[in-house]
Amino acid sequence: MRFTKPRDLLAAGLVAGLLAHLLIRLAYDTLPPLPTFAGFTLLVIAAVDLWLAFSLRARILRRPGAEPVQPLTAARAVALAKASSLLGAIMLGAWTGVLFYVLPVRDQFEAAGNDLVSAVVGMGCAGALIGAALWLEHCCRTPTDPHRDE
Repeated sequence: MRFTKPRDLLAAGLVAGLLAHLLIRLAYDTLPPLPTFAGFTLLVIAAVDLWLAFSLRARILRRPGAEPVQPLTAARAVALAKASSLLGAIMLGAWTGVLFYVLPVRDQFEAAGNDLVSAVVGMGCAGALIGAALWLEHCCRTPTDPHRDE
């Protein structure tokens, strides 16, 4: 398994953003208003990722009082981190696609003003998820051993 590359996240976000923008452009007048705090679910996942990252980091670095981490646990955490960062990139792209549609038409549609807030909240929460997931992935790296060459 390789670590997440920014270009993978960028590609997923661009595709999701284009698709979301196209869908919104075609069907905006038939969609219900977007919930203002729809993106907060991503923030909850980000909080779990951060908690897991700090917990695992102490265990992987073998700090005093911390139990050693099982390799399978670290592998599962890396899989969670990769999935979370990809979800965050897709949702950041989707919310950005919504933002690019509702920003210019916020004066034409009353709902677009509310959806603009939803898009900004969603983008912020998706960005937080990407950051937390990449931190979790970083925390799961094997530390370098200073006595390795001996």
